[in-house]
Amino acid sequence: MSTMSVSDARGQLPEVIETAHTEAVTLERHGRPVAVIISPDRYEALLALAEDAEDVAAYDEAMADEGPNIPWDQVKADLGL
Repeated sequence: MSTMSVSDARGQLPEVIETAHTEAVTLERHGRPVAVIISPDRYEALLALAEDAEDVAAYDEAMADEGPNIPWDQVKADLGL
């Protein structure tokens, strides 16, 4: 991962974008991270991973519910599948 100041990135934007295709670029202001530039492909992959994690959490929550269970065959029949 590369790190640079926001002011340096302003003057080197084409290079920053090129670097972001292969690694994340962290932008800092006063020595603190304020943004990360990544490629669109990496962004999409991270979104997919976040959505998967949300799905797992929702599944775990649903499975922890002590309410009545509906058999899968009944669910399919109710949905016309």
